[in-house]
Amino acid sequence: MITLEFEGMILPGARLSLPPEVAEKIPAGEPLRVVVMWESQDADRAWRATGRRAFESAYSAEDAVYDSLINDT
Repeated sequence: MITLEFEGMILPGARLSLPPEVAEKIPAGEPLRVVVMWESQDADRAWRATGRRAFESAYSAEDAVYDSLINDT
């Protein structure tokens, strides 16, 4: 099996765009196996929110003593 990795996008009509340099490497009529991966903006926000909650869960009332040092010169 030959693999090629490239970035593309879905065009109107649910068509997948292939860069010309990738399309010329694939013989016409050749069966393909397509794997689609993308990163969602919502996933990034969810990941950051989960990380913040985990970080803040380790903060206790005793840690408040350090808050006064933030602006202390």
